[in-house]
Amino acid sequence: MAVSEHPVGIDALLERVREGLDRVGPREAHDAALAGEALLVDIRYAALRERDGLIPGALVVERNELEWRLDPRGSHRAPEATSHDLRIVVICNEGYASSLAAASLHGLGLHRATDLAGGFQAWRAEGLPVTTPA
Repeated sequence: MAVSEHPVGIDALLERVREGLDRVGPREAHDAALAGEALLVDIRYAALRERDGLIPGALVVERNELEWRLDPRGSHRAPEATSHDLRIVVICNEGYASSLAAASLHGLGLHRATDLAGGFQAWRAEGLPVTTPA
């Protein structure tokens, strides 16, 4: 993301970032993951995962590690980070931080990265699979 000469508020930044994303809803993300067409990446912090559970099959990556773990050229990449063409759906708790994270992945050349509108809470509200916390 380019540095602006004029400060911008977070709401304006979020709106600008989302214009460049093809955001998906819970059902579309679920279906794409089941079909092997998308990698779901859960960036929620541990306390939220422990409280609310996990999406089965989602790769859990702390937000502060996201770019290092998903850069296909990176020395610390996750095994799932195989290509810049990989479709990645970033999931946070409510769909705000994930938009900014997906935009950051675009900066690495992961042009198909997007996020889940409404985040984990929308996924759960849709009745999609969630593992319950221990």
